[in-house]
Parts: sequence; structure tokens; C-alpha cells
Amino acid sequence: MSAPAADAPLVVFDFDHTLYDGDSGGHLVTWLLRRSWPRRLGALLAAPLLLPLVAFLPTRRYGISGFLWIGTLGLHERRDLDALIDLYVDHDRDRIRARLLTRALAVLQRHRDAGDRVVVATGAPPELARAILDFVAHQDLPVIGSVSRPFLGGLVTRDHCHHENKMRMVRAAGYGPIDIAYSDSAADLPLLQAARAPVVVNPKRGREAMFRRVLPPGTPILNWGCVDRGGE
Repeated sequence: MSAPAADAPLVVFDFDHTLYDGDSGGHLVTWLLRRSWPRRLGALLAAPLLLPLVAFLPTRRYGISGFLWIGTLGLHERRDLDALIDLYVDHDRDRIRARLLTRALAVLQRHRDAGDRVVVATGAPPELARAILDFVAHQDLPVIGSVSRPFLGGLVTRDHCHHENKMRMVRAAGYGPIDIAYSDSAADLPLLQAARAPVVVNPKRGREAMFRRVLPPGTPILNWGCVDRGGE
């Protein structure tokens, strides 16, 4: 596929619950923790501290980092995580492939066929989203995601591609005004509000009224195949 023009419309897709049915980064970390009983036990003991951190937006990065650190203890470089991601995706390929949302991928492909500049911006590691998108021949798609760093014998999240920081990372990657943005999450309100045409997909049912209140009238609120989520 030829590269889109530099002035083509910019379209940004979230990944989890937008292109993928579920929390891809959470599924990866769960797999990392289940690799050994000491990791499982460590996660269980740390859960009373870490789960409340994950639950709140300002502290989410620290809670995720704690579980990631337990799951990667013994790794010393980011590229070591990339090798584990490849192993995880190969190990669970059928289940992961089944979680890709057919309707979402069709919309993404239409944008690419139209010559739009399409970017995925996700809270998951970019290597994970790329590996999953490889299943559907989108390996050349630009992906912006959370970046890890070494810390005390494991890895923690250095830059979480989430909420306002997602917008900062998109800008830092050289992208300007956003024409269309697709996301399920209230945490992506900065992204949706920055887009000329926001589209909410697969939102939590209890969040639909909030999206209608804070986004422009007529903003589409759609369901692309997440059966436990809202949207038309």
C-alpha cells in the first residue's frame, strides 16, 4: 500500500475495546504473571496495593507498572519484553485473533483505502499492538503506545499512552490536527475532544450519557461487536 499524502486526513484509532475486544495489555501482563508460581504469588500479595492504583486515572500507571514489574522480573532491557510479546502472541494466537473486531477492521481498511493517514494510539505496548495487527496484514500501520524502562531487575512503565499523555505522545510523534478519532474510553476524552469528528465505539453502558453530554451533538456512539458493551 502506498504511503498517504502528508496533508491527507489524520484518523486515530484506540486499540483496546476499539479494534480488539478486551484489554490487550492486561491480557499480556496476566500471561506474564502466570508463567511461574512465584510470579503468581507475588501478584496475589501485591494486589491489595496495586489494584486500587489501577482503578484511578491519576495512579493507573503506577498500578500497571507494579504488575508489569512482577511479570518481567529478571528482564533488563526493553527488547527482552519484545521477545516475550512474540512468544505470548504465538502461544495464544487463536484466542487473540478471535478478539480482533471485524467491523472495526473494516472501517480502518476503508480509511486506508481512501488514502487517509491512519494511526493507532494505545495504552498497550506498541510492539503488542503491532504483533496482533500482523494477523490482519496491517503490520505497516503506525502505532504509538506505552513505553517501558528497566527498574530494579524488571520493567516498569516509563511513558503511559493514556488520557492527556496520549495526546502529548501523538503530538510528539509529529502528528498535527486530528480529523477523526475512534475510542471506547472516557480516559480518551482528550483525544475525542481534539478530533474534528469524534466517534465513540463500544463504550461501557454507564458512560453513554456522559459521552453525549460532553461531545458534540450527533457524535456517533456505536457498537462494533463487544457484546458486553454499549453503543448502537
